[in-house]
Parts: sequence; C-alpha cells; structure tokens
Amino acid sequence: MLSQKARYALRAMIELARAETQVTAGELAVRADAPRKFLEAILLALARQGLVTSRRGKFGGYLLGRTADQISFAEIIRLVDGPLALAPCVSRTAFRACEDCRDLASCALREALLRARDATAAVLEAYSLADAAAGAGAELIGAPDSAP
Repeated sequence: MLSQKARYALRAMIELARAETQVTAGELAVRADAPRKFLEAILLALARQGLVTSRRGKFGGYLLGRTADQISFAEIIRLVDGPLALAPCVSRTAFRACEDCRDLASCALREALLRARDATAAVLEAYSLADAAAGAGAELIGAPDSAP
C-alpha cells in the first residue's frame, strides 16, 4: 500500500511539474495539501537523489531536478517507500528469501507475486510527472471523475 509520505511526495512533485518557476516550501505544502515540515523532509530526500533542486535564501525555492517526462511515479515511490514488490522474494531492488519460505522454486505464491510486481512496475514506470501534470491517463487508472 502506498504510504502517506509517498502520496505527499507524488503530489508535491506533480505541483513542481506544473509550476513554471521555482516554488517555496510553504507554497508547495499548500498546493500539495501536505504538512510543511514533513514535506520539507521529503523534499530533502528527493534533493539528495537529484529529483529536485533547491535554492536557499529570500528568493529560494524548489524546482524539478530533471524534466517532468524523465521522472516516473515508480522512481519516486521506490525512493520514498522502497521496493514496489509485495514480498521481498520478488523484488528487483531488495531481493531476499521470505522468512517462512522453504524453497523459492516451489513456492506456490511466488508466480502470482512476480506477475503483480511486473504489472505494477510497468504502469508506474510508464507514468511520468508530465503525464500526471497534464492529467493524462486518469481514465486508465480509475479516477473517480472518469466514470461515464
């Protein structure tokens, strides 16, 4: 399940993608509907990974570190929440055997979990901040306002 921290990160990054100039932490917190101090900690982590850049001072603020079409939802979620996989035995970035697993090759759960990971990763890696900022794909992901 997506954490609240990841939701704040995604909303803040979408707002940065929509902005034409740098945005202050306070303004970004309002736009992303996130607690400012919590959002500042998230932005610091995103800045360490190069997803955002920050400028200090009176005229400071935040900007995307790369263009919006080069930053996927998967990248942000992995940075904030960790692997996309439902179990560690199917993770590409943090693989390890499950504590109660006797044999990976004969695990009855693993095939379904691999398929879920692959499907989730395919969608989130293909969906960029540019897509979200433009409102693209809402009908594909079951947004409430996309109902007929």
